[in-house]
Amino acid sequence: MELAARIILGIIGFAISLSALDAALRTFVLPRGVNVRFTRVIARTMRGLFNLGLRNATSYVTRDRVMALYAPITLLMFPAVWLFTIFLGFSAMFYAATADSVAKVARYSGSALFTLGFATPEAVAPLVLVYVEAAIGLTLLALLISYLPSIYGAFSRREIAVSRLSVRAGSPPSAVEMLERAHRARFFDRLDEVWQEWELWFVELEETHTSLPILSFFRSPHPDRSWVTAAGAVLDAASIRMSCVDTEVSASPGLCIRSGFIALRAIADYFNLEYIAEVDHDTHISISREEFETALDRLAAAGIAIRPDRDEAWKAFCGWRANYDTVLLSLAALVMAPYAPWSSDRNLAFT
Repeated sequence: MELAARIILGIIGFAISLSALDAALRTFVLPRGVNVRFTRVIARTMRGLFNLGLRNATSYVTRDRVMALYAPITLLMFPAVWLFTIFLGFSAMFYAATADSVAKVARYSGSALFTLGFATPEAVAPLVLVYVEAAIGLTLLALLISYLPSIYGAFSRREIAVSRLSVRAGSPPSAVEMLERAHRARFFDRLDEVWQEWELWFVELEETHTSLPILSFFRSPHPDRSWVTAAGAVLDAASIRMSCVDTEVSASPGLCIRSGFIALRAIADYFNLEYIAEVDHDTHISISREEFETALDRLAAAGIAIRPDRDEAWKAFCGWRANYDTVLLSLAALVMAPYAPWSSDRNLAFT
């Protein structure tokens, strides 16, 4: 091959390797939510393959069992694809530097990338490439090893709160059930503690699920639980508390709602999901007036004081719910959340 063609091939190989290394650093190291095209292509390809496997699924149990593998397998595919891309890129650079056969440059690249040492060129220029590729291979493996404890630590903290909510709100979680149980347990006046706890949970959720986006697809250990449906139940309970309960209310449920919809919107923005951001009291929500009245009747029957003017209560509830209504449904569809009232039940094709 002519020298000019070899130089061009070397430049292409360098660009390919650099793109993979850049994707790895921005995905694993950069502490902010950045859309990395390389990483997204891998994730979308894997999602497409899993969706093909779900074509004949006839129940949610089957779908959940299959999708439980999506996030772990995709996480392992990231370094696998990056390493293969670097292998190809350095093979091209070895060819440009040595003009050896394709088989030889592939041996050079593979030996260097995995630090095996069974094939090493003698010339200075390709030897430098060996050292650089070996360093990159070790760095990528070290990044994956250090990334796993972080992601599973964040997953554990998220799921502890989700599991605790099942005690307060049932499983699947329900806002009405949460308020009923709080009243029966004589905990209703201390719900501010719950709102404050979940306000902090939403803050961490935004940080972890945008900087570690694969976390969004890690499913709960129990098939009927999900971080999305848990968030919806808490936000709905806080919205009912703010708009419908006829007792003095603090700022805590309102702050929890604001923290919640900000977190959900940030996650949705990362995945380019559509939702209604500009809302007012006239914004349509997915909850019907009949569903709302049924919920208030249940709460009233449980002994909770409900505001006498239900028209005003409905308007107030719509005002709160509109802030997170569409983004909640979009996220529930994205992660294929299990059935839960007023959230994933608006999207599921089957249960």
